[in-house]
Amino acid sequence: MAIAIEELEVVRGHKRVLPGISLTIKRGVVTGLVGPSGSGKTTLIRSIVGVQIVRGGEVAVLALPAGSPQLRSRIGYVTQAPSVYPDLTVRENLDYFARVLGVGRERVAEVIETVNLGPETHQPVGTLSGGQRSRTSLAVALLNDPELVVLDEPTVGLDPVLRRELWETFHGLTERGRTLLVSTHVMDEAARCDELVLMREGGIVATASPAELLARTGADDIEGAFLALAGAAKEAA
Repeated sequence: MAIAIEELEVVRGHKRVLPGISLTIKRGVVTGLVGPSGSGKTTLIRSIVGVQIVRGGEVAVLALPAGSPQLRSRIGYVTQAPSVYPDLTVRENLDYFARVLGVGRERVAEVIETVNLGPETHQPVGTLSGGQRSRTSLAVALLNDPELVVLDEPTVGLDPVLRRELWETFHGLTERGRTLLVSTHVMDEAARCDELVLMREGGIVATASPAELLARTGADDIEGAFLALAGAAKEAA
C-alpha cells in the first residue's frame, strides 16, 4: 500500500473534522478522493503529506510515518492554488525550484514535456490559462520524480477540455509506476479514477473502483452511487 491510515482523528476548534477514519490506498493507480466541499478531503490530504496537526491515529506513507524527512523527496504535493511565481516564465519557475531541490536542468526539460507545456516554456505564468498554471504547478511537484503525487482539487475552474488533458497526464504518470491521490468534488471526474474513496462529513462512505460502486448500488453514474451510499451510511448512523 502507498498509504495506510488507522483511526485518524483531527479536531479543529470544537469540531471533529476527521472522527477516527481508517483507510488504505494502493500503489500504482489513480485514487480519487471524492466528496462535496467541506467533507474533509483537504484535511485528509494535509494529514497524509504531514502538514496537519492530528489528535490521534496513525498515518503511514510509503511505509514511513507521515511528515518524515525521508518523504520530502518521495512525495509531490500540489495545493488548490497554483504555487508558482506569476511574474516568472514556466522555465524560470522550474529552473528556480530545480535549484532549490538540487535537481539537474535536464529534469526540467523532462517535466515540461510530461505536462505538455513546451510551447509555453518562455511565457510568464501570470499570462497562462488556468489549466496551464495547474500544469506548471504539477511540473514543479514532479521535478524530484516522486513516487507519490498528491493533488488537491487540481481541476477546479477548468473547462472540460483542460480537465481531460490533465487526467490524461495523471494516467500517464501511473503508467510510469507512480501513485496519484487526486481530490475532487466533481462527480463525473470520479469515473476517470482507478479507485475511489467517497467522503461525507469527515467519514468514509465507501472505497472501491467505479465499476464496483456502480454494481453495488445499481446506479447509472457515480453521483447516483454516492447519494445511495451516503444515504445508507446516514441511516446506519
